[in-house]
Amino acid sequence: CLVGSEMCIRDSMEDVQAREVSWLWYPYIPYGKLTIVQGDPGEGKTTFILHLAALLTKGEPLPNEEVDVQREPVNVIYQNAEDSLEDTIKPRLLEAGADCNRVLVIDESVDCLSMTDERLVRAIRETGAKMVVLDPIQAYLGADVDMHRANEIRPVLKQLGNIAEEYGCAIILIGHMNKASSSKSTYRGLGSIDFQATARSVLVVGRIKDDTTLRVIAHDKSSLAPEGTSIAFRMDKEKGFTWEGVYAVSYTHLRAHETCADL
Repeated sequence: CLVGSEMCIRDSMEDVQAREVSWLWYPYIPYGKLTIVQGDPGEGKTTFILHLAALLTKGEPLPNEEVDVQREPVNVIYQNAEDSLEDTIKPRLLEAGADCNRVLVIDESVDCLSMTDERLVRAIRETGAKMVVLDPIQAYLGADVDMHRANEIRPVLKQLGNIAEEYGCAIILIGHMNKASSSKSTYRGLGSIDFQATARSVLVVGRIKDDTTLRVIAHDKSSLAPEGTSIAFRMDKEKGFTWEGVYAVSYTHLRAHETCADL
């Protein structure tokens, strides 16, 4: 297009510098991008993320990584609008063995945080956090944003994605499934399909039929790498949380309307 006599083209592709994607957890969570973790309520999404955060704060290998992978401990910003920090989040972090000095929380006691809040940018910049979690998605959209309208969702997610890219951090949005009976879990995420369209990776957490303590993390969408193998973890009232390693089931085998694998 032309503005007066000047072209409004920014660059030709010849001028664009190609670069490789870097990863917080290959191929599940890329740096500089948005990742969605979704599943039905009570399936263990928050528990999974807190245990992942615990490993990151200690610089320990993540599930399905080689044990000799060298990691440096990193800071994590974790915002949760549903659970108490004192009686739920902190005890879970302690149970997971996290370095709680590296798990940071932006104060929302006076003003609720939103995805476009300057406090989020400032916190990432000041702490150098490499993982930022907003749990759940709808709590951090902002009061004036309708999560079912693409024209309202897209600009918010675009700005959030720009923040992730500028500071080289992984931003994770936790989402609940809706009650639709669609066989494809992508269409069961709450709100506009633009959430899943904008995210570069979408992980689904579901439980396994006939084993109420076992959960599976399966790749629903992977735009930047081949889909990762599914990872299992166990939530047992007596034995607590344990990683179970690779599990031979893909998200297509997770029944979207039951979040159960037909094994």
